[in-house]
Amino acid sequence: MDSLLFFSSNSPVQEVIIPEVSDAGIQLYIKRDDLLHPGISGNKWRKLKYNIIDLKSSGKDGIITLGGAFSNHLHAVAVAGDHFGFHTIGIVRGEKPATLSTTLQSCEELGMKLYYITRSEYKKKLKSKEISDLINFHPNLVYIPEGGENEFAKRGCEEILTDLDFKPDYVCVACGTGTTLAGMLNTENLKSKIIGFPVLKGADKSLIENIESGLKVEQLKSAYQLISDYHFGGYAKFTDELLNFIINFEKSSQIPVEQVYTGKMMYGIIDLAKKGFFKKGSKILAIHTGGMQGRLPAL
Repeated sequence: MDSLLFFSSNSPVQEVIIPEVSDAGIQLYIKRDDLLHPGISGNKWRKLKYNIIDLKSSGKDGIITLGGAFSNHLHAVAVAGDHFGFHTIGIVRGEKPATLSTTLQSCEELGMKLYYITRSEYKKKLKSKEISDLINFHPNLVYIPEGGENEFAKRGCEEILTDLDFKPDYVCVACGTGTTLAGMLNTENLKSKIIGFPVLKGADKSLIENIESGLKVEQLKSAYQLISDYHFGGYAKFTDELLNFIINFEKSSQIPVEQVYTGKMMYGIIDLAKKGFFKKGSKILAIHTGGMQGRLPAL
């Protein structure tokens, strides 16, 4: 196993200096987890770390998991399988398209075997006989839920804030399953308020269930807040307004982001700053969760 890849959890922190932030009287920093690894980056690196350590000790041959056509999780698993030499299978939401997304193309090129499941069956997850049969047909593979949502993943995300040399007042993160936020809530001696920006439309109930199911201390429920105003129509959806924001943000900050997760979060942070949501004098830390393989080529 590549010990440098899976045991070094440090990533650089950069200050973001742009007028909207300065005018609000706050300091904004971004933790560049996108730089952890070129193919297994951001929170996917965090989520897979202990899953792969467990895989190596289990004696099994690989991983079987689920995801959509633009899934950063599927892509990261495929990269990890190629890097470490284990088998990977992806169960994909929806019928096989006439033209594969760049994500699915890359997964295939990396050796991942893809199976396509109708959206109605996919929604059932493990309650779907079709999905369960696929998993049971491969007993030599370890099953990881969609988005890497399990306790190993949360354990990896507990390490995101451990190397900071300052205490931010707020920590902001984009949310899919909520696993990354859940892990950060369990950070030892957490002093920050964590703000989650859901990228799925209407996902608050499932997010809250996942976030709060793994809390080590009940009182941590008051240490986070979800703000659901910046999903831009739902998962992997976007508007011209969001894309224009990303272009301008990148020019100002010199930090690349994508339109599925981090771009939406940064839009939300800056919009909230302009509205006076954050107290003047506050320090905000945004987590760059990677996923740059899913960035639109036009950006």
